[in-house]
Parts: sequence; structure tokens; C-alpha cells
Amino acid sequence: MGAGVATDLVNTSPRVRSAGDVLPDPAALAAFLTDHDLHPDALADERRPTQRDLEQVHTLRQEVHAVLETTDEQDVVDAAAALVSRAGTGPSLFRDDEGRWQWFVAARPDAPLADELAVLMGVGLLGTVRTLSHDRFRHCTAEGCQGVFVDTSKAGRRRYCMPEVCGNRRNVANYRARRTRSGTGAP
Repeated sequence: MGAGVATDLVNTSPRVRSAGDVLPDPAALAAFLTDHDLHPDALADERRPTQRDLEQVHTLRQEVHAVLETTDEQDVVDAAAALVSRAGTGPSLFRDDEGRWQWFVAARPDAPLADELAVLMGVGLLGTVRTLSHDRFRHCTAEGCQGVFVDTSKAGRRRYCMPEVCGNRRNVANYRARRTRSGTGAP
């Protein structure tokens, strides 16, 4: 989950999205958290993200982007561990809904929202390196896209940071090229 949230957070950036920042205000940050079913302690008691939370998450987004672009595996591990150490209190075990033991790394009770997210993402990135390898940290193959992502798919063949955007754009371009070559032109 943490690696997926890291990928999605990085890809909200205007550096990746030609339409601009997907997190322009605290309400958009709240929607991002809701979309990812995240309920950080920093937002307990129906507290909403503030402008300061947003600024800190924007800074975190840049840090995570740098981690995903890192080419040296040890540097990725060190950077992800630094994310965890921002507010992590150490691992523990809990039973999930199916009764299986799962690792859990809690954040300090007083941790700001961005640090709680850093813990989640850092643990996810470390888990990806451990179970899937650093080879799963990739750049989007769509022409002109600056996106990066962590491929957590079973097959490990993901090529786009946002398949629904970059992959679709590539498919449409390929379709149009085939129609042009076949002489049928545009519809």
C-alpha cells in the first residue's frame, strides 16, 4: 500500500501532470487521503488538512520523487529508512481481518500529517525493495512524461506512471498512426 501511495503522491505533481498540481489546496489533499482510504492520526477528531499540512506534503512529494528516481539500491534503502525515521516508532505485529500476522509501523502520536505519510511510504518502499527489488522503481515510458512509479504488479510489466492517462494516451496515438498508415484517416 505504501509504495502505491508514494507513486500516486508523486504523480500529483505539476512536474508530471501537464494540467497542473492535483493537490492545489487542503481540500484536494483531504480528497487524496480519502481516495486512498488513509485515516492519519494527525487528522483525528474530524480535523481537516491545513495549508501548512499541504505545504509539508508538497515537500514530502519532492523527497519521495527523488527516492523513486534514485538509481542506487542502497541509496533507495537509506532514503526510505530516513522517511520511516521521521516519525516511526518501530515495527509491531497485528492480526488482520483473516487472522494473519501483519507488520505495522506506527507513527508518533504527535507526528504531523506529512511525517505520518512519510512513515507509510518509507515502509512500503523498503518492502518493495525487499520483496520485489529495486528494479521495480521505474520511469514512465510515455513520451514526454516525467512520471516515476513503483511497479508492485505481480507480473512486473507496468510501463506507465498512470496507465489510465499515459497508457491511454499512447494507445490513442498508436490507433491514430495505424489509421493514417491504412489510409482511413481520422474519423
